[in-house]
Amino acid sequence: MEDLITPDKQRKPGRPRKADPAKKCVMVRFTDEEYARFLTMFEKSGMHSMARFIKGQVFDKAFRVIQMDRGVTEIATILSSHHALYRKIGVNYNQVVKMLYIHFSQKKALAMLYKLENETRNLIAVSEKIFAIVQKLRQNDS
Repeated sequence: MEDLITPDKQRKPGRPRKADPAKKCVMVRFTDEEYARFLTMFEKSGMHSMARFIKGQVFDKAFRVIQMDRGVTEIATILSSHHALYRKIGVNYNQVVKMLYIHFSQKKALAMLYKLENETRNLIAVSEKIFAIVQKLRQNDS
């Protein structure tokens, strides 16, 4: 039975071997200033492997640079806070309408309508702020 299994067809454990494995190693030494500059370039590239980054630089492959735009981040934060405020006003609006529906006395209805009017003004003001911020964001993107 051992004659039927040749060494070529024997299964070896582990990962399949590469056709052309990278065996050659090149070493480079940097000064402190050069290394700091190298690390900055590596961080901007967004790559996870220094070896791939170096190969890309040596063989002139393009690498991507990810830059965070603080203005967009600030606008997103402001929009999130306005959205929370918008929801809060909407909840208050619903509560006022429910109170009007439940309590029919004229004094309470007038007081609730006054509150409803104020909440509507607040809702319009927040909506205008959100609209202005979105318009500013669109102008910056153009």
